[in-house]
Amino acid sequence: MEKINGASILLHNGREIRKVPSELMTSDRLGTWKARWGMGRMDYSIAPGIYATGNPTSASPVLVSANYKMSFDALRSSMSGRDAWILVLDTKGINVWCAAGKGTFGTMELVGRIADVKLEEIVDHRELIVPQLGATGVSAHMVKKFSGFKVIYGPVRAGDLPAFMNGGRVATDEMRRVRFPFVDRMVLTPMELVGGLKYIAALVLVAFVLSGFSRDGFSVDLLLSRGIYSALVLLFGYLAGCILGPALLPWLPGRAFAAKGFWVGVLAAAVSVFYWWSHPGVTENTFGMAGLIFMVFAIASFIVMNFTGSSTYTSLSGVKAEMRIAVPAQVTGAVLGLGLWIAGRFL
Repeated sequence: MEKINGASILLHNGREIRKVPSELMTSDRLGTWKARWGMGRMDYSIAPGIYATGNPTSASPVLVSANYKMSFDALRSSMSGRDAWILVLDTKGINVWCAAGKGTFGTMELVGRIADVKLEEIVDHRELIVPQLGATGVSAHMVKKFSGFKVIYGPVRAGDLPAFMNGGRVATDEMRRVRFPFVDRMVLTPMELVGGLKYIAALVLVAFVLSGFSRDGFSVDLLLSRGIYSALVLLFGYLAGCILGPALLPWLPGRAFAAKGFWVGVLAAAVSVFYWWSHPGVTENTFGMAGLIFMVFAIASFIVMNFTGSSTYTSLSGVKAEMRIAVPAQVTGAVLGLGLWIAGRFL
């Protein structure tokens, strides 16, 4: 569990409640940066329970959040200059949207957390503001039935909360719209880069070493020409999937993410082939080049397909249906490519 810097204690109705600042500190921003790069991501959480921001009273609103610290920080930082209670659910360190799909940001967890913190002793009203992206996991009428608290679904983004509350807790169409713009897509890239780094590093190393072999034995010259080129092509395919995939996502042909990734692979392969064709010093032969192309297709397609878990474009059933078709095709392409590439070492 992460420590919340700047936290203090608020005395309310004879109870001590943790009070957190709405302003994020350098350590909070550093923690977010580390989590984005996969460092301690699975432990980036806070203790569930009730928190205060500002100087809330019994009439102040109750906002519901996940215990993924990045979600919590986004919520509290949107409350600058405002008084509110924040009810944090135990989502196992997962953000609201993903936790709602998994069931940890759910009806019974919310009902249980209300009872655990004795929320009825903290506030006089009986209303909760739940993020819209948590709606798939929370049944409003069941929460009302078991706890007596009414669920009001807030906007998609925490940043829209001030306008939502100023507008009588009525969300505009824009507040309800799920957006996945360029910046939101690119912020996911570091996690994808780090997540597959050890696998692509192993593949690149193997490709580099094996490139030195031919039917005449081992050659340092081949290692330095063909090996470096093969390693760079595979790495380029990986980087294209991680960077060009999310950057070009709305404009890539096809609905399935695996298909979009295939077209990213086509772009990467086209650049690689052009370089090979225009630089006679690269000693890769046609079989080897064909193998590299197939492997780049498979790598880029698989990497972009991974973004289905981060995108608002897809559903769980859609992801499963896509993977049933895409994964066998990707494996087939990778195996075929590897076979052609190895054959090219000895032809």
